[in-house]
Amino acid sequence: MNSGNSIRRIFEEKRPLFSVEFFPPKNEEGGKRMIRTAAALQPYKPDFVSITYGAGGGTRETTMRYATILKEEHGFEVMPHLTCVGHSTYELMEILEGFAEAGFRNVMALRGDPPQGENEFRVTEGGFRYASDLVALIRENFPDFGIGVGGYPEKHPEAPDFETDMTNLKTKIDAGADFITTQLFFDNQAYFRFVENCKNAGIQIPILPGLLPALSLGQVQRFCKMCEAYLPAKLEESLQDSPTENHPDIGAKWALNQVSELLQENCPGFHLYALNKPESTLAILEGLSRNP
Repeated sequence: MNSGNSIRRIFEEKRPLFSVEFFPPKNEEGGKRMIRTAAALQPYKPDFVSITYGAGGGTRETTMRYATILKEEHGFEVMPHLTCVGHSTYELMEILEGFAEAGFRNVMALRGDPPQGENEFRVTEGGFRYASDLVALIRENFPDFGIGVGGYPEKHPEAPDFETDMTNLKTKIDAGADFITTQLFFDNQAYFRFVENCKNAGIQIPILPGLLPALSLGQVQRFCKMCEAYLPAKLEESLQDSPTENHPDIGAKWALNQVSELLQENCPGFHLYALNKPESTLAILEGLSRNP
């Protein structure tokens, strides 16, 4: 089994990187769609791809199955997500050992959202309350792993204020995280402010902007509500005025403009929430190739 490389080494090359997030499919048809998307993106050689993890470990086996396919059949550097939800420390170690045995060398360490139908995060007996605890566990026991953590440019919905949110983020960094991937945002000024706030807080690791190419007004409104992200009026009007429900061209164009500006401002790259669909991501990459 071939072992991967820590993503921290890619950041050390000081060049913009490109990555994509997948999610574990719910059925075989969804799995085929995900694999078609992976094949379509393969020629563009993402620096890494991530794959999410269901609340309470609901997609644990599926995450491992498709992470292995992305690694072995498509040659991607894969970063599986791992959350604290529903797991004791013993179970988390068991999963991490499974990642290591499968050749993965990167983990996105998250507290995780409450399972569907629940409104509050509940600590599993013998488990962790905070993502920083998971980061510390990984760093102590798997020192060669690259560790990513999440950051909210417009504040975590559960944080009472920006200062508290930044303090919590700094705790994750001090526990051993190598880089931050942001939650989605549609106004680049939110990212630039976030980077400045991180710098003022003493956070010096790379901050990779995470972008969602919008597919519909309903979709983007749901995501903005979950993340408490700002939806610019111009984007909202463009989606509202579209004669079709799904219009990846509008979202892809908006995200392409975001990526272009971010790269001009020397950000460390960009991470796309592709939702297992290739159209928007391909449009963004082709747009960048036409206007490097």
